[in-house]
Amino acid sequence: MLNQLRSRLDRVVTPVARALARAGITPNMITVIGSVGVSAAALSLYPTGHLFIGTLVCTAFVFSDLIDGTLARITGAAGRWGAFLDSTMDRITEAAVFSGLILWFFRGGHDPVLACVALFCLVAGAAVSYVKARAEGLGMEADVGIAAHAEKLLITLASAGLAGLGVPYILAIGLWVLAGLSLITFGQRVVVVYRSARRTAPQSAQRGAR
Repeated sequence: MLNQLRSRLDRVVTPVARALARAGITPNMITVIGSVGVSAAALSLYPTGHLFIGTLVCTAFVFSDLIDGTLARITGAAGRWGAFLDSTMDRITEAAVFSGLILWFFRGGHDPVLACVALFCLVAGAAVSYVKARAEGLGMEADVGIAAHAEKLLITLASAGLAGLGVPYILAIGLWVLAGLSLITFGQRVVVVYRSARRTAPQSAQRGAR
């Protein structure tokens, strides 16, 4: 969904990444800075009702996700540790954004229903990530689904930002849509892992019989 946008932004990001590489900045530094920035903005601005400003700050730091990947390619620093760190930081930023919105709904927003929907999105997102990680740990692939981290973050930030500008019902719509997409993605990944396990099970049984 975002691949075309990423390729277009890469033309802008590449010169920035080259400048950072010359300055001795590593991809992991960018990853951590971006994650800390998003988390700090979401947990400090969203609970106080500053949805639009919070979204602007979060979005600015989110673009670091594009920069660190490009910087890793330029410097040849891509590796297992970088991939692990990037994936871990993605989970942290995602949790921070939803936690900030949950706090807002329970405090100034006075909407416990949407707070529960946001909580469901948070839990479902963790479940989706766990399915992929567990599958890969067992030697199977589960990198499928219509709502990956980037798509979920885009929907959440766009909905929160527009809500901060006064667009009615947009945040509720965004969260309900995201809840549905997360549930579908979870189901897609479980089905893929199940089918993969069924295909490999007979082969394992034959090897054990020998």
